[in-house]
Amino acid sequence: MPHAEEAAPGAAQLRLRTWRDWRAWPDNLAQLWHRSLRFRTVLVALALTALTILVACISMALAIQNDLFNSRRDQVLSDSRRATDTAQTTLDDAVVQGDPVQIQNLIQSVARSIAQQSSTDRIAVIRISTSSSQLALQDIHTDGLDPELISPQLRKHVRSSTRSDTQWWQSVALPDGTGHTMPGIIVGQQLVVPDVGPYELYLAFDLSVASQTLSFVQATLWIVGTALVLLIAAISWFVLRSVTTPIRQAADTSAELAAGNLDVRLAVHGDDELATLGRSFNAMADSIQSQIKELGDLSLVQQRFVSDVSHELRTPLTTIKLASDVLNDHRDEFDPAMSRSAELLHTQVQRFEVLLTDLLEISRYDAGSVQLELEPTSLAHLAEDVIGSMAQLAEQFGTDVRLVAPGGYSPVEMDPRRVRRIVRNLLGNAIEHGEGKPIVVTVDSDQQAVAIGVRDFGMGMTPADAERVFDRFWRADPSRKRTIGGTGLGLSISLGDATLHGGTLTVWSQPGRGTNFVLTLPRPGQAFDGRSPVPTDPGDESPSFDSLGVTQPIVLPRTEAGS
Repeated sequence: MPHAEEAAPGAAQLRLRTWRDWRAWPDNLAQLWHRSLRFRTVLVALALTALTILVACISMALAIQNDLFNSRRDQVLSDSRRATDTAQTTLDDAVVQGDPVQIQNLIQSVARSIAQQSSTDRIAVIRISTSSSQLALQDIHTDGLDPELISPQLRKHVRSSTRSDTQWWQSVALPDGTGHTMPGIIVGQQLVVPDVGPYELYLAFDLSVASQTLSFVQATLWIVGTALVLLIAAISWFVLRSVTTPIRQAADTSAELAAGNLDVRLAVHGDDELATLGRSFNAMADSIQSQIKELGDLSLVQQRFVSDVSHELRTPLTTIKLASDVLNDHRDEFDPAMSRSAELLHTQVQRFEVLLTDLLEISRYDAGSVQLELEPTSLAHLAEDVIGSMAQLAEQFGTDVRLVAPGGYSPVEMDPRRVRRIVRNLLGNAIEHGEGKPIVVTVDSDQQAVAIGVRDFGMGMTPADAERVFDRFWRADPSRKRTIGGTGLGLSISLGDATLHGGTLTVWSQPGRGTNFVLTLPRPGQAFDGRSPVPTDPGDESPSFDSLGVTQPIVLPRTEAGS
């Protein structure tokens, strides 16, 4: 019993899996239809071929059926006429002298003669009711032809005939003696008995032989048609396989090329069109490989150039910076023009130093030599520190920066230096372009990630500008001057830092509604699907400043736990 109880769930699971597989076959067939050119072409060719053969077989079967029926009908009518004419001649030549017995014997003799000459023993002789002769005989019919099989319409036509040689026929189902029926024809004609009058003569002929021949022909047509469909399907599959196999190989090779394996090539055989395509494909791959190698070498040279120049400029820049610091410290001793020049020199040297630092960072990203220095860090506390460090800049622009942090206090593995640089960059851009309006910094978290959003309510950007905001040295309005000394590389470096953490840096912006940047960092060991605890799009309607907490200072204790 324990074994039976253990086997039952397995059988149930097997039935459930079989049911699921059965329910999934339409989807699998649809996927195969969309993915396989060979399957789609063979199925279409098979359907069209089957339809064509079906129409041809039905047309041929109907034509053969009509021809067999017409041939057999004509033969039956000919036999019936010949037998009836012979019987009528016999009756006309006979001398019965009004003896009913002789008439009865004559009629039976005529019936036997009709059966011999017409190849049927299904005969019925029915007296026409208008006959008033005293010698008129009773109706005669054999066991093979029941008068009830003769329709009233056929009898009406036979009775109303003005000529005794006029034939009428009708298709009927004749009993075969086994309780079943078979196709047949009843032929009716008048037979005139001397001194008695006209009689209705009916002969029934079976068409079973013609029906069997038709069934054999139809079965042969269907067998040949089915075999032809299967043969055409096999031929189509073979021909398409010879054509689609090189195409699939070309697709697989192109996928490997796209994946970075530039040494893969197509195998070329023969001199046909497919071989020409393969050689052209290989030539294209060679050209692409050569151009990519040249571009790679050029990029490497460019990276080395930027890195070397940046490093080489460090020494003279340090000297110039020291000199500018000395001049800036003693600028009060100079005349106004010299004092202003010393101040400008000091400012531009500082900006030059920041630019060199950014260029070195970009060159490290291009060379793939950047590594993270991870340590547990609270994103909410990091945001508070950055806001505090930039309070003086915000005050200069008349901007009120507020922090909304319902989560993000639990430490997460990150590189705090790089994340702090991202937040400083986003907040600096918001202060510069926020037009003095409040700025909201939102920090939140969930089980998968932590995120920080920087929202300003300034001029905003168009969708085209938002798509290029992370490009190097790109500015939405080239005519505008940078007021806080940016290099144009900050957002590009920020995007690189976010990607290096395995996270995302997204932007939403609309003219007149402001801009919202959202940095999302995944938690270590958690599956990250790209969703952020802080939405990038704030919605169709901008929330009021009160609901965002920007009209009154928000003070969140550091001991508050957010997850």
